[in-house]
Parts: sequence; structure tokens; C-alpha cells
Amino acid sequence: MTVRTQTTTGRIARLRKLSVAGIATAGAAAAALTLASSPAHAVEQASASVAAGKTVAAEAPAKKAKKEKKQYKDNLDGWIREALDVMKSEDIPGSYEGLHRNIMRESGGNPNAQNNWDVNAQNGTPSKGLLQVIQPTFDAYHVKGTKHDVTDPVANLTAAANYAADRYGSIDNVDSAY
Repeated sequence: MTVRTQTTTGRIARLRKLSVAGIATAGAAAAALTLASSPAHAVEQASASVAAGKTVAAEAPAKKAKKEKKQYKDNLDGWIREALDVMKSEDIPGSYEGLHRNIMRESGGNPNAQNNWDVNAQNGTPSKGLLQVIQPTFDAYHVKGTKHDVTDPVANLTAAANYAADRYGSIDNVDSAY
């Protein structure tokens, strides 16, 4: 092949790619117009997607994936992982190791553990749950999106981590009763 033939062949290949991409984008825009509840909204959505170089059809699976709720095991590992995800979404610092270390010291991993002998218990507010939180502390540091139940494992972990972050910078900095 000559240099001119290679250049022409390269241009034709590029034009074919652009044409296929253009057809796909136009097709996606047309599908959005057809499926939308309001024509004005569909035009805006299709125009925005085309302007951004996206196809409307490609966005649908991504949205579905985000809406599916992540599943966690109903055990200590699952509770810690779920708590870490909640903590991350709320900008509460802490690590798996920090949570696990404190859980093992405070409750041995029993979400129903309750301290009935310390000064808090003597004053009528026993420490409860995986990280042995008293009710007033739980109420003050409860994290939205979790159950409002001091013995719920994820709620207990996130409230305690939220308290530890406020008081010590992170649950990772706690190495004794807090």
C-alpha cells in the first residue's frame, strides 16, 4: 500500500467509527423521547445526555446498580462492614481493626451484652451492645439511617464510633474503656 492509500483507509475507518457512535447516540435520544413521561423532559434529558457524550440507554443500568441495597452477613463481620459503610457516608473516621479491637474488649462480640455492675448501671443507665454504650450517649450520637435501638449492632457501632470521633478523633484511638 502507498502512504496515500493508508491515509485514506485510516480516514474511512475513523468516519465509520464516528458514524456508528452518532447513530447510537441518536438512537438513544430517540428512545428517551419515546419512553419519557413528558416530551419536554425527554428532550431536555436526551439533549443533556447527547451534549455530555452519553447515551441515555447506558445510564439506566448504572442507576439500577446504585439503588440495589448492599447485603451484609448477620454476624460480627457483617455488622462491622455495614457500620463502616454508614460511617464512610457520614464522614465518621474509623477502621475495621479499630472497631473489632474495641468490640472484643467491650462485649466479646455479643450484641446483647449489658453491664449491670459499673457506675453507669448503678445510676440506672447500664452500658449495652457491642461497644457498651449508655442510652444518653447513644441518643446524642445516633447516626441517621440506622435503627434508634442501642442494642442494634450497626446502630451501636456507628453511634459509638461517632462519639469516639468527637471525643478522641477516631474509634481507632480508643484503647481502653471510654
